[in-house]
Amino acid sequence: MPEVIFNGPAGRIEGRYQPPKYKNAPIAIILHPHPQFGGTMNNQIVYNMFYMFAQRGCAVLRFNFRGVGRSQGAFDHGPGELSDAAAALDWVQTFNPEARECWIAGFSFGAWIGMQLLMRRPEIEGFISVAPPANLHDFSFLAPCPSSGLIVHGDQDKVVPLKDVQGLVDKLKTQKGIVIEQQVIEGANHFFDTKVDELMGVCNSYLDKRLGPVPAVED
Repeated sequence: MPEVIFNGPAGRIEGRYQPPKYKNAPIAIILHPHPQFGGTMNNQIVYNMFYMFAQRGCAVLRFNFRGVGRSQGAFDHGPGELSDAAAALDWVQTFNPEARECWIAGFSFGAWIGMQLLMRRPEIEGFISVAPPANLHDFSFLAPCPSSGLIVHGDQDKVVPLKDVQGLVDKLKTQKGIVIEQQVIEGANHFFDTKVDELMGVCNSYLDKRLGPVPAVED
């Protein structure tokens, strides 16, 4: 899991990158929660999603948004962080120009940024959004949502009430040409305390359906 530094719109960005284990492997970008509430690329859920894609042989990157850790710049309430995510995807693509598909996964604030990146980058074929903050941020830009994906939420989330996420899911499910899967984890709060293993089980099962079984690693 090499540490990497690459150039972003506000200066250097700090990340962790796992090169692909086979030719034409998918790319995956993992986005962390809100920087002003302790969110970093070392968040437990972000860390676990990183390894979930890495174990499948993907080219996977998690990174700190501007102003977090050793990433330069200052928090920008969304627009700058979206630019950081686009720069991160560009960086991975330079090393993996033949990648057959691209995925975006995000937790909370990172899910909001990830869904915006999805709208701007047609090569993103799938997404995983964990606890998307539908009550805190505007998701109306998903008109229409261009890719199929998974939305996971806890029924005991006090930060983002289930009804708000349900409204987002219901709206997305009316769109044709994509499939939005939803999983609600019983007893889980916003941070999935004591429920991370269950969350990762849900995410892994979804990737089994979309990407197939973990491929054999080439020597």
